[in-house]
Amino acid sequence: MSSPLKIGLMGYGFAGQTFHAPVIAHCAQTAVAAIATSQPGRARADFPDATIVADLDALLALHDLDCVVIATPNDTHFDLARRTLASGKHVVVDKPVTLTAAQARQLAALAHERALLFAPFHNRRWDGDFLTVRELLNAGLLGRVTHFESHFDRFRPLVRQRWREDAARGGGLLYDLGPHLIDQTLALFGVPQTVTAFVHTRRDGGSAPDYAHLVLGYAQHEAVLHASALAAFAPRFVIHGTRGSYLKNGLDTQEDQLKAGLRPGNAGFGGGNDAGQLHLLEGDKETERALPTADGDYAGFYRALAASIRDRVPFPVSAQDAIDVMTVIELAMESAGSGRTVAFAREA
Repeated sequence: MSSPLKIGLMGYGFAGQTFHAPVIAHCAQTAVAAIATSQPGRARADFPDATIVADLDALLALHDLDCVVIATPNDTHFDLARRTLASGKHVVVDKPVTLTAAQARQLAALAHERALLFAPFHNRRWDGDFLTVRELLNAGLLGRVTHFESHFDRFRPLVRQRWREDAARGGGLLYDLGPHLIDQTLALFGVPQTVTAFVHTRRDGGSAPDYAHLVLGYAQHEAVLHASALAAFAPRFVIHGTRGSYLKNGLDTQEDQLKAGLRPGNAGFGGGNDAGQLHLLEGDKETERALPTADGDYAGFYRALAASIRDRVPFPVSAQDAIDVMTVIELAMESAGSGRTVAFAREA
């Protein structure tokens, strides 16, 4: 077996500590080799064998790194990723990869020019419920899909003073949770024909959007994507088709497990997801039953990264996927601002 891919992590805040470092460290194909952070104490305590540096320049100077992961505030992603690619290193960029589709296209072009990987961190393609939905639709149990609904809701009524809630820095739910909802939907159905959106700030004292409701129009169905900071109860998926319906409550367990200190490979990691409910027409009879939810597998992202860099296996989340997600976000803002439905079109 080849040695693990050496990963340099740019940023050791919430995303770096929670979603990246522990998964990289517990994926057999990858290792945390270096961390760039302005607050080195926690990084040194967590990864005593890693090289700890102050900034991206110092990280890029470590010539044995195979890839750099950008896990910093949203408004820094483009510049840090551009500099990483320009230095000749592969890059993973946390969502949203940039603040505009034009910036995402620039990064994709630079990566292509340098024969490097530009990988958007759309890790929720490895959520257990999404894996279950994809298999359900691929099996055709619901028949032709007539309605698709995906929620990522939370109940956080108090506004916190942090960059994630600063619209000027790319904060707000459309940029925070929107990329997950949009990417999963595009992975299932491809790009939409139209985008209609309602984007609001509902909480008292809020300055960034905390309510996003998107309707992506397809030829034979609509995909309703919803994120709110003021929803204590909401379904995760609702799907209707010509032969039945599927309902799933509860978010994937991996985020809470990582926060609690559980790691990929530990007993129970990725499991414990709520089952969904299926109502199907089987022959001439309607039936209802529980559908178990697959275990989540965030380490799958980094296994795919290692396979792509080492063996040139196509990465499951493409640069074009990142561009398409940012295009939908821009069209959602345009629709919300104008009060009209807008057409989706890729830039030539």
